[in-house]
Amino acid sequence: MVIYSIIATIFVLGVLIFVHELGHFIVAKRSGVKVERFSLGYPPKMIGFKRGETEYCISWIPFGGYVKMAGENPDEEELTGAPYEFQSKPIGIRAAIIAAGPIMNFVAAILIFWMVFLFSGVAVVDTNSAVIGLISPNGPAAKAGIIPGDEIVSINGIPVHSFEEMAKQIYKEVEKPIVVEWIRNGKTHLATIITMKDEVVDAHGEKKVVGKIGIGPQTKTIQKGFFDSFTESIKTSVSIIIQLIGVIIGLFSGAISIKAMGGPVQIAQMAGQTAQLGFSSLMTFTAFLSLNLGLLNILPLPVLDGGHLTFLAIEKLRGKPISFETKARIQQVGILLLLVLMITVTYNDILRIFK
Repeated sequence: MVIYSIIATIFVLGVLIFVHELGHFIVAKRSGVKVERFSLGYPPKMIGFKRGETEYCISWIPFGGYVKMAGENPDEEELTGAPYEFQSKPIGIRAAIIAAGPIMNFVAAILIFWMVFLFSGVAVVDTNSAVIGLISPNGPAAKAGIIPGDEIVSINGIPVHSFEEMAKQIYKEVEKPIVVEWIRNGKTHLATIITMKDEVVDAHGEKKVVGKIGIGPQTKTIQKGFFDSFTESIKTSVSIIIQLIGVIIGLFSGAISIKAMGGPVQIAQMAGQTAQLGFSSLMTFTAFLSLNLGLLNILPLPVLDGGHLTFLAIEKLRGKPISFETKARIQQVGILLLLVLMITVTYNDILRIFK
């Protein structure tokens, strides 16, 4: 399991970092900006070579990468005003170079989903069936002996024929005992299960408390054609982005606890688990993380791409850039906040391991 996690994590992070930095690199080169270094990882350098004006390298610290452009540092003492310098380019071109990284992550996610759907089909939730597809480990249903493939036939004596009918009955009973009847291999089983409390958002966007037993519907795979797979990949990416935006808003509003966030340890664990499920599952996980990375980077926070875009927007409105000293102080605060966030999510990961 450990070796799966290590290899899968290196693969996933390598793909995501490469795609992101490639976006910056391509647009910079196309815009006539001199790129001095393209690095996967942060210094110190592990290996590398130079071709033309650019040094390509892999560095030892793996959590990130960078494209070093000539004249990127806005310190006026270092600028020569040469046309190939980043700061010599119009605001629109500089913004395009910065935005290209997150955009490439979105594009990569769509392409990955497209290939997965085209070759492996689209998994669709079968809500018209009462057959269990997923079981939450250590959940009430799992403790009662229910396993994937079991078919629920009644809740509290009320017959159910679909997952929606079943959920409707379970939702009404919050932290209360319910009698669940199910069939496995033609044999009927019966158990009294105490539901757990959970909070969901209904169709009207309102929160409500419901009862759950830790089960999910089964899925079925539908084969899609070339163009239908592409359409489905866009729909899936947009849906995930909307959900991620909801999570970000929830974190800032306090509706979602920061304890729910995962860090590098959880990413490694999930990468290892999905790798064991097959290459298709690993690529789906990679696409999901690519959307996460793209969305995270466009947030208007210092040191992130979104923060740099915010600086450019302010420069456009003011008619002149923010001073190097002011920008440096803001970015120092941004680095501190990111370090605190990384420490927090890593701490959350460690707590999950020892629970």
